[in-house]
Amino acid sequence: MKIDLTDTNSSKINKAILEARRAVGTPAVGMVLTLVIVTDEEHAYDAVKAANEAAREHPSRTLVVIKRHARSPRARNEPRLDAEVRVGTDAGAGETVLLRLHGEVARRADSVVLPLLLPDAPVVVWWPVDAPEVPSSDPLGALAQRRITDTYAVEDPLGALAARAASYAPGDTDLAWTRLTPWRSLLAAALDQARASVTSAAVESEAENPSAELLARWFGDRLDVPVERVVTDGPVVTAVRMGTPDGEIRIDRPDGPVAHLSIPGQPTRVMALKVRTTAELIAEELRRLDPDEAYAAALRYGQ
Repeated sequence: MKIDLTDTNSSKINKAILEARRAVGTPAVGMVLTLVIVTDEEHAYDAVKAANEAAREHPSRTLVVIKRHARSPRARNEPRLDAEVRVGTDAGAGETVLLRLHGEVARRADSVVLPLLLPDAPVVVWWPVDAPEVPSSDPLGALAQRRITDTYAVEDPLGALAARAASYAPGDTDLAWTRLTPWRSLLAAALDQARASVTSAAVESEAENPSAELLARWFGDRLDVPVERVVTDGPVVTAVRMGTPDGEIRIDRPDGPVAHLSIPGQPTRVMALKVRTTAELIAEELRRLDPDEAYAAALRYGQ
């Protein structure tokens, strides 16, 4: 069910949500959190699609904040809030509200969002693109227990990582780090099997890949060994090598959803290691809302 509201306010939006929920028979008691997505019109569709898929695992109220910029100077200063309320099959397993903010309202997005938050539920803010320089100091970021950015979506990923390291606050995370979870799990399992000390490491990836940079920093922080960065044609991370006294532990994923794991003295094995979708990454981030200390240590390593 969809309800369109023009030149509205938060009170009318809350009323529309209740009416839509009654009409489709959807209770609110199953909602576990509020997910606030701050994006532009160009990226809104993909972000909402990913959030709806993640909501199958984490039923939530999704508030999509879209700041609109009028063409004429006069219209640019006129405050207006338009909304689209989606409940039921149009919003996955939760409910979605698209908020289009104009003029002065766009500069006070937190005052619009605050009355729409689910009571006594965690708040997560996700910037698919154009995240603030200091997410925890942003008016919307200050409302959240978890703040999700994506350095893969910026022009200078390594510069963005440096900015994230300088401004890190507990609750910050980045999808560049989330993409590494299968890699880190597989590497930890390989070390458990090899039972050998690591003397060196290398990460192979496309140039300026933020996930590869975080993986190299994670190696340096955890293993205290020199880490070589090798540039390849990609896509993303293509291989990881760890030197040991017994030989080289290697994971190769040149392309496709599978990787080859080589451990000295053992046969090479084929492992599943696909590039995950944005919906899968968001779903993983919503599973834990406590500070990610491993991410913080890797982010700050060498800074």
